[in-house]
Amino acid sequence: MLPRRQFLRLAAGAAALPTVSRLAWAQPYPSRPVRLIVPFPPGGGAEISARLIGQWLSERLGQPFIIDNRPGAGTNIGTEAVVRAPPDGYTLLLVNAANAINATLYQKLSYNFIRDIAPVAGIMRVPSVLVVHPSLPANTIPEFIAYAKANPGKLNMASGGIGSGTHVSGELFKMMAGIDLIHVPYRGLTPAFTDLLGGQVQVMAASTAASIEYIRSGMLRALAVTTATRADVLPGIPTVGEFLPGYEASGWFGVGAPRNTPAEIIDRLNNEINAALADPKLRARFAELGGSVLALSPAGFGKLIAEETEKWAKVVKFSGAKTD
Repeated sequence: MLPRRQFLRLAAGAAALPTVSRLAWAQPYPSRPVRLIVPFPPGGGAEISARLIGQWLSERLGQPFIIDNRPGAGTNIGTEAVVRAPPDGYTLLLVNAANAINATLYQKLSYNFIRDIAPVAGIMRVPSVLVVHPSLPANTIPEFIAYAKANPGKLNMASGGIGSGTHVSGELFKMMAGIDLIHVPYRGLTPAFTDLLGGQVQVMAASTAASIEYIRSGMLRALAVTTATRADVLPGIPTVGEFLPGYEASGWFGVGAPRNTPAEIIDRLNNEINAALADPKLRARFAELGGSVLALSPAGFGKLIAEETEKWAKVVKFSGAKTD
């Protein structure tokens, strides 16, 4: 038997445990560092976007937001890491257009993106631009469509890989224009641009950031941007939708969390991210990347993800694209 004094001391400690536990759970979020997983290699617009938002959140919320690059399998490795993480707000995902494409492109994903990732907030939308080699006798979208119809199966369309944004943007264009282009996938944009500049392929839908200097130098010709509205970085260049009503294809980024993450955490992150997107200095930084801010509520961001998933499912099925 325990001495009475020791027994009372232990009993008092045990009685205090629920209070300590409640206090721990009641600590304001975040009370420790947060990981923002970027499912891409270091460098590029995705990581820059994540770092800009991460720095803002670190300063506003008083805890480090650590950028954790987890590339591989077309963004699926990083995404799955967040799906499997505890739903406590301390592991977040840089959501992107590939997540919407991959839902149909990959047949054996171990997760359902719409079900397993809770939308938190949008960050940025990035336009692409349809560019052609200058030797092609087409200066406008109607001229290009007419030339492609007159030469079925003779034009090569480059992309950064099967199922990439550059691929599905081009496939959507083929589908809506009713033309036959031969898809030539590359392992990334660098070799794709090399062959486009050399004339081995004739057309590609690539990001404005990657294309802009080639367009300004006259090495490539811009026919149209792929977003619903014209891009400030390419004044005077029309949209594809002005000639093919309803066409829209763009890259976009946002933040997601594991499903069942508390609503109060999601709302706090959404409020802070939208405050960042309203900041003139940060807006200017996103404009430098060729993008426009995408300020949305969690429900609004979820709606965007659902619409993009449905749209790209149709395009992937039309193209017959498959992964190994």
